[in-house]
Amino acid sequence: MMLIVFLLLLLLCHSACKTQTTSCTSPEDLFPIQHEFYQPGDLIIGGMTSHIYIFHNAPSFNEIPTQKLTNEPTSIPKHYQYLLALAFAMEEINGNPNLLPNTTLGFRVLTGYYRVQLNYKATLSLLSMPFLPNFKCERQNHLISVIGGCCTETSASVATILNIYNIPQLTFGTFSPEQSDKRRFPSIYQMVPNVAYEYMGAVRLFQHFRWSWVGLVALDDDNGDRFLRAVIPLLSMNGICYSFIVKTGKRVYMEEIINILFRIQKQYPVLLDNKTNVYFAYGDPIGLHIMRLLLLAGEAASLQSLGKVWFVTSQWNFESLSEHTGLDLQTFHGALSFTLHSHQPPGFQKFLQNVRPFWAKGDHFIQEFWEKAFGCSLQHSELQEERKERCTGEEKLESIPGVFFEMNMFDHSYNVYNAAYAVAHALRAMSMSRSKYKRLEEGEKQEIHNVQPWQLHRYLRSISFNNTAGDIVHFDENGALVTSFDVTNWVTFSNGSFVRVKVGRLDPRAPQGQELTLNDDQIVWHRSFNQVVPLSECNGHCQPGSWKQKIEGNNFCCYSCRPCPEGMISDRQDMNSCVNCLEELHPNEDQNKCIPKIQSYLSRKEPLGIVLALLAISFFLITVFIFTIFVQYRDTPIVKANNRTLTYILLISLQLCFLCSLLFIGQPGKVVCLLRQTAFGIIFSVAISSVLAKTITVVLAFMATKPGSSMRKWVGKRMANAIIFSCTFIQASICSVWLSSSPPFPDMDMHSLNGKIILECNEGSEAMFYCILGYMGFLAIVSFMVAFLARKLPDSFNETKFITFSMLVFCSVWLSFVPTYLSTKGKYMVAVEIFSILASSAGLLGCIFSPKCYIIILKPELNNKEQLIRRNNKGISISPSL
Repeated sequence: MMLIVFLLLLLLCHSACKTQTTSCTSPEDLFPIQHEFYQPGDLIIGGMTSHIYIFHNAPSFNEIPTQKLTNEPTSIPKHYQYLLALAFAMEEINGNPNLLPNTTLGFRVLTGYYRVQLNYKATLSLLSMPFLPNFKCERQNHLISVIGGCCTETSASVATILNIYNIPQLTFGTFSPEQSDKRRFPSIYQMVPNVAYEYMGAVRLFQHFRWSWVGLVALDDDNGDRFLRAVIPLLSMNGICYSFIVKTGKRVYMEEIINILFRIQKQYPVLLDNKTNVYFAYGDPIGLHIMRLLLLAGEAASLQSLGKVWFVTSQWNFESLSEHTGLDLQTFHGALSFTLHSHQPPGFQKFLQNVRPFWAKGDHFIQEFWEKAFGCSLQHSELQEERKERCTGEEKLESIPGVFFEMNMFDHSYNVYNAAYAVAHALRAMSMSRSKYKRLEEGEKQEIHNVQPWQLHRYLRSISFNNTAGDIVHFDENGALVTSFDVTNWVTFSNGSFVRVKVGRLDPRAPQGQELTLNDDQIVWHRSFNQVVPLSECNGHCQPGSWKQKIEGNNFCCYSCRPCPEGMISDRQDMNSCVNCLEELHPNEDQNKCIPKIQSYLSRKEPLGIVLALLAISFFLITVFIFTIFVQYRDTPIVKANNRTLTYILLISLQLCFLCSLLFIGQPGKVVCLLRQTAFGIIFSVAISSVLAKTITVVLAFMATKPGSSMRKWVGKRMANAIIFSCTFIQASICSVWLSSSPPFPDMDMHSLNGKIILECNEGSEAMFYCILGYMGFLAIVSFMVAFLARKLPDSFNETKFITFSMLVFCSVWLSFVPTYLSTKGKYMVAVEIFSILASSAGLLGCIFSPKCYIIILKPELNNKEQLIRRNNKGISISPSL
């Protein structure tokens, strides 16, 4: 199997003088390839790159190979654009007389290997020729700066040596947070932001689409482990879980194909998890190749394609070795990634259109690139592995699929372009700084003399300029480029080509929570989702009206949905708990929003209020009718019997009792609350004390009729009036204390009934309210006991039988009132009290006055004195008039 190891080092050099120097011995026997790719003038820039090798006899899947099958390296066609971007930058810099006047730049590109040991050798070869540490021949080129390494390991290993000489290195590969330590790597300037920004951006993107269940894919190496250590806690802190972790090897060998297939057989079913539709993948182009091989073999073994959303880090790229090794990209259709923000420098595509096989002297890479990209053979080609058609040399780069070459400047190519300009601007800043202290002789050529690499640091740290594409280039205090990321949507096609679509932006400098902006409508998803935003979660969303209950022993992203408790709501999906509404609001039926509560009181317009009001008015009219009869027949014996005045007082108090029940119907106000309980208590006290006075009068009258009785002096209106006044005064005193200490007031009960605000009269002091009821009960019980004891007196003088029965009804009503009143809520409490008032008043009215009305209206012949003195009057008991 083939894999890619790529390293690009760009070296800024300059000419110290115009004199001829002795050239050094070529080190190609020690370092296989060293080519001057582009050398237009005074200043030379060099670089280093690695190629593809085929290895065998590797001890394990993860180990770096130690043998190569061929001695000749193989390059990746797409990486050739890095060199062209640098060449284009040099052409622009040299053609701009205002940037570095009277000075030209060139560069040198060196090839190296993925192995760290050979990277060290390559770096030393740049510092010394021949390959002898710290030995440098006198030559024209002087190393000033290094632009290098899209691979982290390459940049780190090169920096280890460059730090000794304090030579600036501008790396366009991603550095991990550990490798961004300025104490370990003081001479490195990163052309990309810190990778931690990407990880946080990924979290924001997952939160934007509400993806809480993602799979993690990483290379099985130190970088992959660092990725997992950084990402897993970050996801957890933001409510996102990982469903699985798949590690892919960084090298693949022909001898391990069988082992890989066995490994795929175990891992591929994990990738097919239906709940996990989003994969967060970390890796470099090498890892992408391996992943594509794994997926291709997995689909072939399981006969099931993988339709998922891939979110990949900025190191990934779609590239291939040649037209024969380009694998199907349909699995990655609709993938998302953060790519380094870039614009197209004007003139770059025109520059690419002029590239031909022999377009520049010393370009030893274009032959291999041309043959691989176009599948043809150039004359004198050293690659004769298979028979190919002869290249015409007029092939167009724009006709090459994107996996081999792209006409637009993206990602690393744009960073190489900016890095070259950064060095040029640093040299210009140095030149301008020196001119302040040193006046040049008139007509002298302005050149940069005796520039040492360490001198550039001061100017690179503070460099800030606008490149030709309009972007500002400057570094932060940690030596990282201050820039943003583009959110790129990768749209692939069946012919192996693809299109990058910018669908958003990630700005690390934006306020927290606003770093990510997305245009959702522009995103193309994998074909398996039919352009519907994919779901990736352990279980379905908990809809509003329910809450997430953690399942014991499972990941926190896996939960069950439970309805909200009564009186609580959840107005969003996936709420961790339900919440209460404000006091004036209550949950709707679905418990997903709060709605205003309905005001509840016993209204005169509702059926219950109307019925109770009609009953009260009807009983009032009946009482008025009875009172009218008694007034009309006031001189008859039956009316005069048992104190006519007490009868009038009782009838009037009963009328007021029926009317006072109307105070309980309707919306309670301040005056109504003050009046209704106190009026009810005093009026009822008058009625019951009147009944008590009647009962006592009967007993005293009977006792006064006995010969020699001393009770005659107690019989009369004065005694009855004293009883009524004293009993009523006590109740009035209780009411006065109540009103002066804690009077009733209008109130709203928000909690007793769900969805309703009960408009009520707060009793102020419930103790005083029950004192009033207790006192009335005491009077009723005394009246009942006195009437009960006097029930066997002679019939013609006895009204106590009817009073006894009326008091029995009265006490029964009010004894049942207390538990009923306490067990009801809202307007039904008021209805219970009204009913008790009407029932007890009607009981007094019916039991005491119905027999008398019967005689007055229907049996007038019995309403005479002769009948009254008869001891047996057919069951009608009337006391003699007093």
